[in-house]
Amino acid sequence: MSPERPRNRTIKVGDLTRVEGEGRLRLRVRGKRVETLQLDIFEPPRYFEALLRGRTYLEPVDITARICGICPVAYQLTAAQAVEAACGVVVDGPLRELRRLIYCGEWIQSHALHVYMLHAPDFLGYDGVVDMARDHPDAVRRGLRLKKAGNRLIEVVGGRAVHPVNPRVGGFHRAPSRPELAALIDPLEEARRDALATVRWAAGLDFPELEVDAELVALREPGAYAVDRGRVCSSDGLDLEPAQFGEHVAESQVPHSSALISTMRGRTYLVGPLARYSLNSKQLRPEVRAAAREVGLGPACRNPFRSIVVRSLEILQACGEALEIIRRYRPPDSPFVDVEPQAAEGSACTEAPRGLLYHRYRLDEQGKILAATIVPPTSQNQLAIEADLRRLVEHGLDLPDDKLAHLCERGVRNHDPCISCAAHFLRLDIDRA
Repeated sequence: MSPERPRNRTIKVGDLTRVEGEGRLRLRVRGKRVETLQLDIFEPPRYFEALLRGRTYLEPVDITARICGICPVAYQLTAAQAVEAACGVVVDGPLRELRRLIYCGEWIQSHALHVYMLHAPDFLGYDGVVDMARDHPDAVRRGLRLKKAGNRLIEVVGGRAVHPVNPRVGGFHRAPSRPELAALIDPLEEARRDALATVRWAAGLDFPELEVDAELVALREPGAYAVDRGRVCSSDGLDLEPAQFGEHVAESQVPHSSALISTMRGRTYLVGPLARYSLNSKQLRPEVRAAAREVGLGPACRNPFRSIVVRSLEILQACGEALEIIRRYRPPDSPFVDVEPQAAEGSACTEAPRGLLYHRYRLDEQGKILAATIVPPTSQNQLAIEADLRRLVEHGLDLPDDKLAHLCERGVRNHDPCISCAAHFLRLDIDRA
């Protein structure tokens, strides 16, 4: 039997490493029941939606990139497509392929960062990647090579690796030449080999049993693993155009957190790798589906601890697609299509590495932005993360408080909360009786 615990107990945990943001988890336990669980996220006001009001329709691509230094491409391309939707323009052909290509770079570098630097130390028993590197140098070097390959791809297409300057409404300021992209083939071939090794390595980790009990939501596109466009679909049969997203998703404030809480038709839902894979695994490249079968992953996955395997598969997917795009690339006649402003409203959704990202803009006839709405993945996932934590705590109440706190930290890190949005625990308060 475990020793009797004091009736009231408070545990203070320092900064939750390997994520950013400010927050706290409050637990109130009575017997074997979790009476209260509140994930408090202290998200300082950043005012991006307000900053966009009054700006021109060409500016959101550069402004919204600053929301996140890890996934700026997602914000840039979603903003561009929302503005284009308002102006009645669809970018296709080589320009769309270049957009998918730069998005592949972001998926590779962001997933590699999470898998090796942020998530793997949890499974291997280290406080961080520096400690992990002493015993697993080859794995860490593999992660760094993958991140470098993704960064280089973003740099060549986007002009620089962080907050790229080349994307714009209608396409790009400049289209890369064939020799510039061809120089990426060898590094991406090495990255593809590293990605397959990553899948096999990640699949050999030890995974606690936990199933996400939430509606899974992701983009779907016929004949492709949806990244840059598609319809908003769910495991419960939802099937929407991006313009309908705001009719089904509501954001609200709760007293214990400064972050907005998102619900879909009043219910908790989850976006991100588990949702993408579970809804679209049949659309993965053949070699990626073969790798998933090899490591025993079925056509769907709801265990958030196994998200490290799904992210590894998505790295492999992005490497293969990037190589395919580069090999058939022919520079477009113009690096962008003209987009003339009009008084209208436009919406777009893309799949950021952490999940579905939604932008909506309302313009006047001169192209001045009258209103802007941005819904990032982490705010959409907060309720699903809380639900995960509740189940983890209920099954771990007999653990010592330090181990229970660490388990909760792992539960948050499973979802790779966005560095710009959440969630750093200042302390974990457990009230037991």
